[in-house]
Amino acid sequence: MAAYRYCEAVTGMQARNFGYGIRLLPEPKRLAMSAIYALARRVDDIGDGDLPSERKAELLGRTRALLDEVRAGEVREDDTDPVKVALADAADRFPVPVDAFDELIDGVEMDLAGTHYATFDELRTYCRCVAGSIGRLSLGVFGCTDPKLGAEYADTLGLALQLTNILRDLREDAGDGRSYLPAEDLARFGCEGGFGTEQPPPGADFTGLVAFQAARAQQYFEEGLLLLPMLDRRSRACTAAMAGIYHRLLRRIAEDPASVLRGRVSLPGWEKAYVALSGLAGGRS
Repeated sequence: MAAYRYCEAVTGMQARNFGYGIRLLPEPKRLAMSAIYALARRVDDIGDGDLPSERKAELLGRTRALLDEVRAGEVREDDTDPVKVALADAADRFPVPVDAFDELIDGVEMDLAGTHYATFDELRTYCRCVAGSIGRLSLGVFGCTDPKLGAEYADTLGLALQLTNILRDLREDAGDGRSYLPAEDLARFGCEGGFGTEQPPPGADFTGLVAFQAARAQQYFEEGLLLLPMLDRRSRACTAAMAGIYHRLLRRIAEDPASVLRGRVSLPGWEKAYVALSGLAGGRS
């Protein structure tokens, strides 16, 4: 179907880490996951783009209307939006919890309202919206021996990935006027001054802050990865690959906290491919 091919093209061009995992899936699940990624990418791009807030809100509203069409089964095969067509077909083939996309939009709207979080509980709510939602959408395609418990683990794994993202993008987010780490943690480690330069704020325990956040993320990785035995082999490999890439990023950041102030921490392509193949062979990272 042409709509799926479009979504696969979007995934291939834009998915830095996500794409390594979904390549391991059989074709029906791979196509469905490409549709999920393509719409999630659209939502993220609206939030991260340069349009005025009013225009972003309008586009997010249109995306909610798109989801209403999918839920109502009103999407025609000849619709001019290939992402809508592909997602509608995926939702027909798999028990995709389409409502989770509404949570993703909720998270982007939280970004538009302001990106400062006083407590970790507030940040966790945001992470559940923007990352846990993707885990639950993916689980709808993968299938699971215990859907209820699996959804909890998928949500937790999404939290681990998002916390890793927040650490990795600390400097970039600061340049955009965003601060995702809880204010209570910044105050605890003397980092209220922000991260606008390659040097930590004077007198700050930046290493302690990163170690604390990395340990928190590690805890969520350990819990979230309990999902793996509940998946079939190819879905388990996909999840292990995506989680493994972020887990390695987290370890790299924990070993050299100042690296996140020098630039974006990433893995080379060969290492991502190695992690993906390890997942297919039954490894966790």
